Amino acid sequence: MAAARPPAFQRDEDTALLLEKAHHRHDPRWLLPGAPRLCLACTLELLPEQGVSLVRKKHVLSCFRDVLMRHTSLVTQLVAQEQKICIYFISMLFGLLCSVEDESIIDLCIEVIIQLMTQPKLEQTTHYLLDKCQNELCNMPSMQGSLAIMTLLGKLVDAIPALADDFVIEHSSLMEHLLKGLVYPNEALQSSICYLYGKLYSSPVAAKMLSGHFREKLCPVFFSTLESAQAKELQINCLGLLRQLLKYDLFVSLLMSKSVLAESATTVKESQGETSLPLVLKKFLLSRDEILQVASTHCITAVLVHSPVKYAPAFIHADIPEFLFEHLSSSSEVLVWSTYNCLILLAEEPLFFSKCHTVYGIEAVVRSLQGSLKMTNTELHKQGLLLFAEILTRQPEEIKLFTSSAMCGDAGRALQEAVGSPVLEVAIEAVKAISAFLRKDHQSSPPVQYRILQALLEAMLSRCVEFFQTPLNRRSLGHACSRNSEKAIIRRGTFLQSTLEGFRRACRLAVEFQDEPFAQENPFTAPSAEKEDTLETFSEFLLRACDSLCIPLVMTYLEQATHPALMETFFWILYNLFVIVPHMKEKFSKKLASSSFIQLTLELKAKFCSTSSHSNLNQICSNFLYYMCLNLLSAPEKTRPPSQEELSTVSELLQYGLPQISSKTLESLAFLSDRQYVEESARQRQYCILILFYLAYIYNDRFVPEAQLFEAVQSFLLSLQDQGELPPPVICRASLYLLAIFQDKDRVLHETVVSAIRKFLESISDLHLVYTHHPSLLRFFLVCPELMSRFGHRVLELWFSFEESSYEELDEVVSAEEPTLPASFTDLFQILRSSPSILLILLDLIYSSPVDIAHKVLIVLKTFLKKNEDIHVGSLIRGHFLLILQHLLVEDVVLPSGVSENLPLLLNLLSLVQLRNDSKQELDSMAMKLLHQVSKLCGKCSPSDVDILQPSFNFLYWSLHQTRPSSQKRAAAVLLSCTDLIELLEKMLALTWTEMDSTRNALLCSAWLLTASFSTQQHNGSLKVHQTLSIELDQVLKALSFPTKKVALLLAAILNFLRTALQQNFSSVLVALVHSGTYPPPGSEDSVLAPLGTSQVLSLVGGLQNLLVQKDPLLSYACVGCLEALLDYLNARSPELALHVASQPWNRFLLFTLLDAGENPFLRPEILRLITLFVRYQSSNVFSHKEVSQVLQAAVLADFSTLSNTTLQALRNFFLQLDPSLFVFLSCIIPAAWEG
Repeated sequence: MAAARPPAFQRDEDTALLLEKAHHRHDPRWLLPGAPRLCLACTLELLPEQGVSLVRKKHVLSCFRDVLMRHTSLVTQLVAQEQKICIYFISMLFGLLCSVEDESIIDLCIEVIIQLMTQPKLEQTTHYLLDKCQNELCNMPSMQGSLAIMTLLGKLVDAIPALADDFVIEHSSLMEHLLKGLVYPNEALQSSICYLYGKLYSSPVAAKMLSGHFREKLCPVFFSTLESAQAKELQINCLGLLRQLLKYDLFVSLLMSKSVLAESATTVKESQGETSLPLVLKKFLLSRDEILQVASTHCITAVLVHSPVKYAPAFIHADIPEFLFEHLSSSSEVLVWSTYNCLILLAEEPLFFSKCHTVYGIEAVVRSLQGSLKMTNTELHKQGLLLFAEILTRQPEEIKLFTSSAMCGDAGRALQEAVGSPVLEVAIEAVKAISAFLRKDHQSSPPVQYRILQALLEAMLSRCVEFFQTPLNRRSLGHACSRNSEKAIIRRGTFLQSTLEGFRRACRLAVEFQDEPFAQENPFTAPSAEKEDTLETFSEFLLRACDSLCIPLVMTYLEQATHPALMETFFWILYNLFVIVPHMKEKFSKKLASSSFIQLTLELKAKFCSTSSHSNLNQICSNFLYYMCLNLLSAPEKTRPPSQEELSTVSELLQYGLPQISSKTLESLAFLSDRQYVEESARQRQYCILILFYLAYIYNDRFVPEAQLFEAVQSFLLSLQDQGELPPPVICRASLYLLAIFQDKDRVLHETVVSAIRKFLESISDLHLVYTHHPSLLRFFLVCPELMSRFGHRVLELWFSFEESSYEELDEVVSAEEPTLPASFTDLFQILRSSPSILLILLDLIYSSPVDIAHKVLIVLKTFLKKNEDIHVGSLIRGHFLLILQHLLVEDVVLPSGVSENLPLLLNLLSLVQLRNDSKQELDSMAMKLLHQVSKLCGKCSPSDVDILQPSFNFLYWSLHQTRPSSQKRAAAVLLSCTDLIELLEKMLALTWTEMDSTRNALLCSAWLLTASFSTQQHNGSLKVHQTLSIELDQVLKALSFPTKKVALLLAAILNFLRTALQQNFSSVLVALVHSGTYPPPGSEDSVLAPLGTSQVLSLVGGLQNLLVQKDPLLSYACVGCLEALLDYLNARSPELALHVASQPWNRFLLFTLLDAGENPFLRPEILRLITLFVRYQSSNVFSHKEVSQVLQAAVLADFSTLSNTTLQALRNFFLQLDPSLFVFLSCIIPAAWEG
C-alpha cells in the first residue's frame, strides 16, 4: 500500500495541471516534456476558466514558468507557431494580471510575460501588450488599480531596453497616465512609476524626446515626490530615476535651478519656502540607511561631474561636505568609495577650502585612508589616495590644513604604508600624494616631523627600487612582446618621474625651511639630548638618498629610455641639493663630475635643446652646470682657489654661455677650432666649452676625443693671438692643462703655440693664477726650454706648494730601507734624470722659498740623490751653493741673524752631497773654498744657532773623513786657521756641563767629535795652531764617572774625545786640558800619571763599567775603545796599576752581564774587543781558558758572510792576541773571515 503512493501522488499532480474535460481532445504535441507533465493547451484553457481556483491557477503558472525556463526554445516554438495563439496567451495572462489581487500571482504573471516577451520570435507581441496596457489604463476610472500594469511596464522596459524608444514614440499617451500615477497618493504606485521613468530615461533617444515632458510636466511633480517620499522602495526608485536624469546637462540644469535660487536667497525668511536638490539629497545623507546614503552620494557626484565649478557651491553651502566626511568612518567599502569620488569633485571648487571643510575633514580622511589600506580593495585605496592628493594640492597656503604636528605625522605614516603597496597603481597614487604632502604650509606645525618625512622618502625610493628590480620580459616573441616591453619601460619612467617629483618637493621644502627658525630643530628636545630630528640631518639625508638611490635609478632608466620631463625633474633635484647642503656642495660637485655628469648634461642638451623646444630642460641643465662648475672652480683639488674677482668673471661667462651650448661634442670641437674672426658672444661660448672640457678632464670624464681636442685648443689659442686678445686666467689655466696632458702622450706642440703661451703667461701677474697641479703640466714647463727658462722656477715652487705627500715619513726612513716613493716623486725624478740642470732651480728654491716648501724640496733632493747614486751632480750642487754662501757672507758680515731661514736646509743638502763622495777622492779647490766659507759661517754663529751649526758641523766632519789622508791634512789646516770656529768650539764644549740634558745634545755631540778630529789631524800632521781651546779635564771625568742615561750619544762623543787625548798622551797642541780647581791636583806619587790621578783613574774605570752595563751598542763600543786607550796609557806609566785595573773581579761580572743578551754574544764586536783586552793582560780570573774555547767554538760555527767588518776586525785582533799561529791556522780554514 505504502509503495503505491508515489504513483498515485504523481497522477494527482498531473491531474491538477490538466483540464480533464478537454485534455483528451488536445494534440500530443502540446504536452510539454519533463515531470510533472504539463499540457500547454490545457494551460490556455484552464487559466481563464472561472471555476478554477486561484491556488490551482498559481500552481499551473508556477509549473509553466519552470518548464519555460528549462525548455525555452520548445515552448517558444509552440506559442509562436501561430500569432493568434501567442496573442491569446498574452491576453489571457494580462487579463489574469489585471483581475487578481494576489501579489504572488501578479508576480508570476509578470515573470512569465517577461520571459515570453524576451524571446526572439515574439517581438511583435510587445506592441500588442503595450496597447492592452494603454487601453486598460484608459478604461480605469482612477489610478488605484494600475500598480500591476506599471510594474509590468517597468520590468518589460528593463528586460527589453530598446522598447524604451518605441514606448515614447508609439505609445506617448501612456506618459499622461504615468504623471497621473505619480501624483496619486500611493507610494507603491509612485515607486513603480519612478522605476519605469528611470528605465525610459536610461535611453538617450527616449530621454531626448522626453526632455520637454520633463521640463513642462514631470520636473515639479518628481521633485515633490522625491522630497516627500517616505517608503524606502520609493526613495530608492526616486534616487534611481534622479541618477538617470542627472546624466544629461538639461535635466541637471533644471533640477539645480531651484538649488541656485535657494543658494542666492539673501535672508533666512526668503529661503525657508525653497527646497533645493542639495537639501533633499542632504536628507538622504543624514538617513541611517546605507543604501540611501550611497545613492544620494552617487547623485551628488553625478551633478558635479557636469560642472564642479557651477554646481559645487550649492552643495557646499548646504554643508554637504561635512556629512560626507562623516561617512568616511563607515565600514562599508561602497559608501566610502562613493564618498571619495564625491569629495574629489567638490575639491575642484575653491569654496570647498575657503569654508574650511578640509580642515574639518582632514582627520577623517587620514583615518579613513589608514583603515582602507587594511582592506583588499585596491580601487578604494586608489580613490582615497587621489582624494588626499587633491586636498593636499589644492589647499590654500594661507589656511593651515594640519592643525597639529601629530596629525601631520599620522598622515605621513599613512602615506608610508600606502607607498609600500604591492599594487603598482596604488603606489603611484601614493607617490603623487607624497609630492603634494611635502609642502611648506603642510609641514609648518612645530615640531617638524623630519624623521617621519625621512621614513616616508625612504619608503618611496625603496618602492621605486623594488619596481625597477622587476625584470623586463625581453624574450623574442614577436611584436606583441616588444610592445609589452615598451609599455613596461614607459610605466617605469612614469613611476620614476613621480618618485623624483616627490623627492624634488622634499628638496624644495628643505630650501624653504632654511629661513624658518622654527624648522631648524625640534624646540621640544631637551638641551642635553642628541638633536637628530633637525633640518641639517634631514638635508644630509636628502643628499645621501640622492647619491645612493636617485642617481642609480635614473642611470638605470637612461639605459632603456630618455624622457625630457623626467630629466628636468632630476636636474632640479641636483640643483637644489647644492643649496640644501652648502657645506657639502664642493664634495658633491666633485663626485658628480667624476661620474660623467658633464657629459650626461651636454648630451641631454644636444639631444633635446638644439631647438626652442624643451626650454625648461635647457635652463635647468644650464643652471646645474653653472653651479657645479662654480663649485668645482671654487674648491679645486689641483690648483689654488680663485679670487672673488675671478669667480665673478667666470660666473658671467657661464651664465651667458651655458644656455647657448646645445651642440654635440664634435660640433663643439669644430666651433672651438674656428680660426676666423670670432665675435665676443661666440668667444664667450668658446670659453664655456673650454671650461667644461677642462673640468671634465680634471675629473676623468674623458668623453672628448683627445687628438681632436688637442688640435682644437691650439687653434683656439692661435685665434686669440691673431685677434690680440688676452684670455682670462681660468681660460689660460684650462688650455695649459689640456695641452699638457695631451702632449704627455707623445703629441707635438707647435712652436707658434708655445710662443703664444709664453706671451699669454707674461701678461699674467702671477703664474699661480693659471697653475694646475699635475705631473703632465710640470713636464710641460720643464721639458720645453723656452718655458723652463722663463717659468721653471715659479712652476717648481707651485708644484711643491701643492704637494701633499708624506714628506716627513719619507725623510725619517732609515737609509738602509727602500722607501716606497709617491707617484709624484717618480714623475719628478724622471724629469730630473733627463735634465740635471733643474737641480740648480731646486737649490735656489731651498734658499729662496718659504720654509715649508724648501723643506719639501730638500727631502726630494735628498731622496733623489740616494736613489740615483749613478748621477754625479755633487760638483754642480757645490758650485751653486758656494755662490749662494759667498753672497750670503758678503751681505751678513757680522752675524747670521738676518740670513734666510732656509740656510740650514741648504747645509743639510750639502752635508748629504759630501757624504756621497768617495773616500778615496781628493778635495778639489771648490771643496776647499766651501770648507773655508762654511767655517767662516760657523765662526759668525753663536752656540744658540743650532739649525745652522748642526748641518755645518756635519759637513766639516765628513769633509775631514770622506777623503784621502793628503786632502785631510789640507782640510784640517784650512779649518784650524779659522780662529772664530775654534773659539766657538771652546764655548760649546764648555756648555756641555750645564746643558747636558738640553735639546742641543746633538750639536754638542758634533762639537766633541769635531774637536777630536781636529786634534787628531793636528797631532798627526803637526799642523800649525792659530788658536788653542781649553777643556776642563775634571768636568770630563765627572761626566763619565757619574753618567746620565738620557745622553748616551753625547757620552759616546766625549769618550771618543777622551780616547783621542789618551792616545796622544794628553800632549795635543790644539787642546789644553786644565783642572777647574774644584778637585785638588794629583799628588807627587801620581806625577807619573799626570794629568790624571789614581783616584781619578779608578773613578773613570768605574764609570766606564757602569756605561757598559747599559748595553747600548754605540756607547759600549765607545767605552771599550776608551778603556783600551786608558789601559795602554796606564801600562806605559804604571804597569801595576794597569794590571790591577784589568784584573778586577768586577770585570768578570761585567763581562757575563754583557754576554747575557741576544744571540751569539761572543760575536758582538764590543764584547770581542773587551775579551781581547782581558786576554792581553792575562786576566784569567776575569776570562778563563774555558771561556776562550767557547769564543773559538762560536767563531768556527759562525756564518762569516753575515758578520760586519767591525766584527771581523775584532775577531781578527782576538785571534792575534791569543796566538799568531792560531790566526794563521784559522785563516786557512776560514779565509773569508779576513777578506778585505
